[in-house]
Amino acid sequence: MERENFRVIKVRSLEEATLRTTGAFALIDSVRRQGVKHIFGYPGGAILPVYDEIYQAEARGEIKHYLVRHEQGAVHAADGYARATGQVGVCAATSGPGATNLVTGIATAQMDSIPLVVITGQVPSYAIGTDAFQETDIWGITLPIVKHSYVIRKPEDIARIVAEAFYIAGTGRPGPVLVDIPKDIAQQEFDYNPDVQIDLPGYQPKVKGHLHQIAAAIALIREAKRPLLYAGGGAVLADAHAEIAELAKRFQLPVTTTLMGKGAYDENNYLSVGMLGMHGTAYANFAVQGCDLLIAIGARFDDRVTGRLDKFAPDAKVIHIDIDPAEVGKNRKPDVPIVGDVKEVLQAMLEATSYEENIQTKDWFVQIDRWKEDYPLEVPTYDNVLSPQQVIYEFGRQAPNACFTTDVGQHQMWAAQLIKTAPRKWISSAGLGTMGYGMPAAMGAKVALPEEQVICISGDASIQMNIQELGTLAQYGIKVKVIVVNNGWQGMVRQWQESFYDERYSSSNMEVGMPDFVKLAEAFGIRGLKVIEPSDLQSAVAEIIAYDGPVFADFRVKRDENCYPMVPPGASNAEMVGLQTPKSSPINPKIAEPVAQLERVLV
Repeated sequence: MERENFRVIKVRSLEEATLRTTGAFALIDSVRRQGVKHIFGYPGGAILPVYDEIYQAEARGEIKHYLVRHEQGAVHAADGYARATGQVGVCAATSGPGATNLVTGIATAQMDSIPLVVITGQVPSYAIGTDAFQETDIWGITLPIVKHSYVIRKPEDIARIVAEAFYIAGTGRPGPVLVDIPKDIAQQEFDYNPDVQIDLPGYQPKVKGHLHQIAAAIALIREAKRPLLYAGGGAVLADAHAEIAELAKRFQLPVTTTLMGKGAYDENNYLSVGMLGMHGTAYANFAVQGCDLLIAIGARFDDRVTGRLDKFAPDAKVIHIDIDPAEVGKNRKPDVPIVGDVKEVLQAMLEATSYEENIQTKDWFVQIDRWKEDYPLEVPTYDNVLSPQQVIYEFGRQAPNACFTTDVGQHQMWAAQLIKTAPRKWISSAGLGTMGYGMPAAMGAKVALPEEQVICISGDASIQMNIQELGTLAQYGIKVKVIVVNNGWQGMVRQWQESFYDERYSSSNMEVGMPDFVKLAEAFGIRGLKVIEPSDLQSAVAEIIAYDGPVFADFRVKRDENCYPMVPPGASNAEMVGLQTPKSSPINPKIAEPVAQLERVLV
């Protein structure tokens, strides 16, 4: 490691050397020691000392940096990387506007509990508070949307701060951690010792669940006649899919997942009822309204899942398992609260039970099967125009093992309904609902999973939020397939304006000023494709999947297709609109009366 700006003070080994070096070197070296191989970012004046060290780390083959075209693209890419791998994602930006351009992505990660370390440059420490050029208080700005944050005041603290930042970001309930480094601290020479130990007495995430509460939960599961297992994003983050599958099999529990929880359970399994909530399956929503026991695993009872909260699972006892004690009881008071790591708690539950068939659930499955038969998800087809559901379903059919990212809107909900994915292969902005998320998140996922197919499903409105990242795809040859479901509208806004605002389509039409996406892709040096005819769909999808490089495909679809089922604002989950007329006979009389009442809502 021959470099001009450091000298070896004391050498035990290369990895244990004490160096006379700069804060910038210490920062990048400390990041590297956390196992980081990839950084997404955009340079600028205040962070140039750090970027000089990134340049040299790249030359040594230690780290690969990806230059995005906008800082928001960097934080979303790091987010996608983290979701795909379970590792902490890393991004970097300069002070002032560079840092503030990260804010939306930081909030996205915070809402969805995604582990990130966000590095920002800052004006020199002696200039902080003077309104210096490109100064913002990014520590203060982001305080409500980070798990923790640091402003480095002394270079001697860098190794400790970086180690703590990664530990905090990736443990307990994950989240983003900000590390702000003033330019003079990055340039200052000091005696750098990378050997640090983490000592955070005020931060002790509870991992093991209370054995008494676990026993109480098992007792409720054994007594239940109409149980439902409700898995959220925490189940995915905890890599608890194997434990969920075993628990569901052992007690014959139907399983529903949230938008964040997709992949936590195999949606091809007969126990699955798919996603619940505002655009969930009818049978998942009926099941949650009719269950007598709701087992919430790594879920937070958010409004898009519950609908009208006081009518959500009205006859159910609740078991709530979550690593964050602040979530347990926040929206719904549980009968059995269990604070702990989801995987650890489920393992303890499995160790305390043996395989047994819960025969009490047989009538419950008769009813659920009826709902599945009566209210299936449908993929409409038309003679002369593609339906958006057709396009999305076809990609799910031809690429069943792909990693899918989405933007936000109707296409997101259709993709959640129709694409069945494995753990960590569904990447979507759920809590914040960030348009422009999908393509940069796909970049990060593809960097993390270079041998796997990564497909971004977007809409014509969402894709224009961060369309400049086509340049990043082109520069690094990141082989993402970007699919635009193009109906000429902000589709979900249009649907709400149609349904709730008497068809007053205020500022939701995107046709005027719509770019020629094929020409735009080609201008970036990426293959562009336009698909209009239904007869071309299958061959076009096969061609896109097989192409060895990034593709930007514009699928022109039916303009006024709506996303159903839908739970209207203020309604309970049983009060869905857009359902087809039931196909079979009246409700099985053996099913309990509270369940029977659900279908009467539709009459």
